[in-house]
Amino acid sequence: MHTEIATWFLVLSLFVPRITLLIAYLSHGIPPNNIPFIGDLLLAAFLPRALVVIYIYENLGAGPWFWVHLAVAIAVYVFGCGTASRRRKK
Repeated sequence: MHTEIATWFLVLSLFVPRITLLIAYLSHGIPPNNIPFIGDLLLAAFLPRALVVIYIYENLGAGPWFWVHLAVAIAVYVFGCGTASRRRKK
């Protein structure tokens, strides 16, 4: 069963996933999911991109939005990790 996720959620979560999740929670716009509330809170706090990818997969399947978000998540975690350590060394 496929349900629609709002386009604003899909686009905005590519750039600022934590803020997007907060806006969605406050506006009651979180996509339907099977994750317990405590899991939602922990993932939103520590791995927001993973939570967004889970939401997309549960609602839209492995379509283009899923692959774009997965690629961005991997790129951020792979290439973003070295930036903080390089700043500390300077």
